[in-house]
Amino acid sequence: MSKAFRLGVVINPFAGIGGAMALKGSDGDTIRQQALAAGATKLANEKMTRALSKLTDFAQLCVLTASGEMGETCCAALGFDYSVIYTSQSTETTHTDTENAVRELVEQGVDLILFAGGDGTARNVCSIVDDKVPVLGVPAGVKIHSGVYAVTPSAAGDVVAKMLTGELVSVRQAEVRDIDESAFREGKVRARHYGEMQVPDELTYVQSVKMGGREDESMVINDIAEYLSEMIADDDEHVYVMGSGSTVGEVMARLGLANTLLGVDVVKNGEVIAADVTAAQLLKLVSDSPARLVITAIGGQGHIFGRGNQQLSPDVLRAIGRDNILVAATKQKLQQLEGRPLRSDTGDEELDSELAGIIAVITGYDDRVYYPLQ
Repeated sequence: MSKAFRLGVVINPFAGIGGAMALKGSDGDTIRQQALAAGATKLANEKMTRALSKLTDFAQLCVLTASGEMGETCCAALGFDYSVIYTSQSTETTHTDTENAVRELVEQGVDLILFAGGDGTARNVCSIVDDKVPVLGVPAGVKIHSGVYAVTPSAAGDVVAKMLTGELVSVRQAEVRDIDESAFREGKVRARHYGEMQVPDELTYVQSVKMGGREDESMVINDIAEYLSEMIADDDEHVYVMGSGSTVGEVMARLGLANTLLGVDVVKNGEVIAADVTAAQLLKLVSDSPARLVITAIGGQGHIFGRGNQQLSPDVLRAIGRDNILVAATKQKLQQLEGRPLRSDTGDEELDSELAGIIAVITGYDDRVYYPLQ
């Protein structure tokens, strides 16, 4: 049975209330009170409802959210299996509530955070998330200058639905920007960059690797190899465990290093420090130093563990950690799975469960897609 997709849901209930009142934004208690006094209607929950309504038929979806209008009300109305992981102590929530809820979602290990708000809310989310977990914004604010938002609430739901059905969903770094509302009310637009977050997007092919609408497999493998070899060459902190397979072999060739095609090698500071290692040798190496694993799918069933790389024992994988596993595969190879997930068969069912979920797959030069692993 596949692992449930853990979706974090956070709503800024007051996002956008200044728009209809021509207040040029909703940031700050003064503007909020002015908007409410003028009869402003809160619409953020309605917009999140439009996004989440696209997901009500997915049985494998588990929703984690905040209390009341920060998500619970919306999720209950749609009949989701949900858990409240943060409770606000006030009916008039603030940016602190948003940040606390997001912090808890990150700690709970959600696969994606879906949040409703505007640029101020995006700033709050970014201050906590950084690159720890992908996010997607449901546009509900007055100001939507940031690139982390879907074009419409429904479009946000569509992107999440693609992730749930195993379709290829690209990953991009998107800017968080916000303007000075006080200056904006005086007719001055002063936009500022506050950071970037990882955002799922509909799959697009990079123009340089297209041939007749399809990937040129060899060109894409070259792009993957170039990207990973540059990463390894520039990193003097980690040891890199190089798994089996031709894609990993191409990375080693780019580094000018000998490669054990059907074995596992270990690289540090541009040199092979151990070749064709056993599980016991590997465990010692990754226990003594921070490590990353470069791996690709083996065979037609999409196995990344348990087929031809038994040196990657459960103890080794636990020592490396899920966040340090770099999966590389072409989009064409993933498409050949026809929606089936990548597979983990480590021989340790508890570990397989811990590894399961949405994982970023490197599919080109600084190009990733999200794909299910189980």
